[in-house]
Amino acid sequence: MSGIDYSVWDHIYVSDDEDVTCPFVDTPSLFRMRHRSRLEKMVEFQQRGEDLETSFAECRRLLEEAQGRLAYLEERMREGDEDKEREAELKKVQTEIKKLKQDEKSFEKLLEEHRKEEKKLPWNVDTISKDGFSKSVLNFKPLSKEETGEEKVGNHKNFLGKYGKEIKLFGMLRRWDDSQQYLSDHPHLVCEETANYLVVICIEYEIDEKHALMEQVAHQAIVMQFILDLARTLKVDPRGCFRQFFSKIKTLDKLYQDAFEHELEMLKERVRSSAQTRMENAVKELEEEEIQKRLGPGCLDPVEVYESLPKVGHTCRHTLERILEQQFFMQTSRKYHLKRCIDSGLWVPDSRGDEDGEEDGDQEED
Repeated sequence: MSGIDYSVWDHIYVSDDEDVTCPFVDTPSLFRMRHRSRLEKMVEFQQRGEDLETSFAECRRLLEEAQGRLAYLEERMREGDEDKEREAELKKVQTEIKKLKQDEKSFEKLLEEHRKEEKKLPWNVDTISKDGFSKSVLNFKPLSKEETGEEKVGNHKNFLGKYGKEIKLFGMLRRWDDSQQYLSDHPHLVCEETANYLVVICIEYEIDEKHALMEQVAHQAIVMQFILDLARTLKVDPRGCFRQFFSKIKTLDKLYQDAFEHELEMLKERVRSSAQTRMENAVKELEEEEIQKRLGPGCLDPVEVYESLPKVGHTCRHTLERILEQQFFMQTSRKYHLKRCIDSGLWVPDSRGDEDGEEDGDQEED
């Protein structure tokens, strides 16, 4: 025999609002009316019990205060501070305490009767059981407002500033198990920002001619990209499906591995192309800076002007003699070439010589 006493279940009465029906009254309306009436009675009964609890607690509080005043008065009386007013007050407090004790017993008795009456109430569909807990979970992706360009750039910078070192460490991993364990310890790295930053690191390594490191990081970038693609296919959070990718890639699925290797080679080609473009742009920028530095007073490049001069002009430039102005610039285009040489800084004539040259030119034209 078990130690459980099942006798309490022998005389259970469950009240039902649908026990009795009437042919002259709409049955659903009758059920609703009875149910509402029973609920109102239950609320009234519960409210009466709460009022008794409140009154009992208030009575005990008043009794404690009265007993405190009584103790204070008795202490003063023992110290010899006796007068008629204090004696009258002492008797009044004693009478009050006596009445409060009677009220306390009355409320305690009423509470006990209320509890007994509550136990005798029949169970119904509303009281036969109660929820141990209630919890509702809606599994849907909350709608988020579109971020502006500045917000995206700011969030990207904050992410890289916070997790940049962890992303670089992930890019150096080689074994599948190590990558899976690392993402398990750092699930926040499974996102689009990580994949983009790994590609940027690949380009930087290619520019620095660190080809082996570029290929290693490119491998991890494709790993992250495949995880994100799998999440988009399954319509789940990428942090919850990266283990499926590693399980699939480690089962030696030939088609899946071929697709992985193909994407890896394509990424390497794109990285090399981007690195070459960046280096060419950097060279062009350096050349532009050098040109800007050597521009003459007329904003002309002296190298370009020198290369555009006829051969006789080259000879004049090297001799730096007066013959430059007399022989070469006496030709039809002398003023044009002279102005370009002055604007580019190849020729800096003295003011007197320049004026003489202009006067001679004017006379010849006349």
